[in-house]
Amino acid sequence: MKSVLFVCHGNICRSTMAEYIFKYLMDNKVFVESRATSTDEIGNDISPDTKEQLSLHNIPFARHYAKQITKEDFDKFDIIVGFDDANIRNLNRMFGESSKIRKLNIKDVDDPWYTRDFDKCYTEIYEGCLKLKKEVED
Repeated sequence: MKSVLFVCHGNICRSTMAEYIFKYLMDNKVFVESRATSTDEIGNDISPDTKEQLSLHNIPFARHYAKQITKEDFDKFDIIVGFDDANIRNLNRMFGESSKIRKLNIKDVDDPWYTRDFDKCYTEIYEGCLKLKKEVED
């Protein structure tokens, strides 16, 4: 079974949104989790606005505890996905450059914690997850 890890700054908005969207799209045929590059939100649940977006689109989710990515995670997952250039830089700094590490979309998915545009974030993540689904299924 392939494994995908979504990683953003805090693990309460973009990476969790992608985790649950991708689980839904893949019908649990792929092992999927999410992590943070920082320790800012460790232990916190998904942001309320992210939960709202997932609920609006009938994407199931569960109680979440934000975690920081570890070397064990890096070794365990086949694909590690970031959302912006800063995520990718942080991942490369932590683990070295690797073909496992990639950005979800060509252009950055802005952090909705700062932009407050959770609708746009959902749309960009959903589109990126559809493309990733095709890649994983091939």
